[in-house]
Amino acid sequence: MYASIHGVDYAGLILRFALGIPMLAHGYNHMFGGGKLPGTARWFASLGMKPGWLHARFATYTELAVAPMLFLGVLTPLACAGVIGVMLVALITNHFKNGYFIFRPGEGYEYVLFITMTAFGLAALGGGKVSLDNAFNLGGWMYGGKGLLLGLFGVVGALGLLAVFWRPEKPSAEA
Repeated sequence: MYASIHGVDYAGLILRFALGIPMLAHGYNHMFGGGKLPGTARWFASLGMKPGWLHARFATYTELAVAPMLFLGVLTPLACAGVIGVMLVALITNHFKNGYFIFRPGEGYEYVLFITMTAFGLAALGGGKVSLDNAFNLGGWMYGGKGLLLGLFGVVGALGLLAVFWRPEKPSAEA
């Protein structure tokens, strides 16, 4: 039976790529660009994520894993949970203190919040008809409230990671 593709399916496809491209780019940059993983590890440690080498790998491997999941539309809400987790850690450890706009010194949280909220929306939307979720008949239980609930795993993961590993330096008291 022919299943017609609707606007919501095109929207899901576009949103999957809109999230997958920056995740792939960030993961690739952490792994192969600039300071590579050791530089990323030093940066994470400077944010208070100790040990830095572990969190550089957590973030990098998550970004590199969720990108193809998003491109293919496989386990879409769980891929979104990965995006949400990475972005919430970035929001809390680095961006929130700098204010809303990304052009502010230190980069505000505008971009990170947008990516996070888009991932929540896509988790609820699901992979759509143009996805492996649909091809494998997984989409029926992975959208709507259930998809959103699966996306919340990213929040739980981020908050758990921060509770256990985030140890930012205390501001020095100036007399």
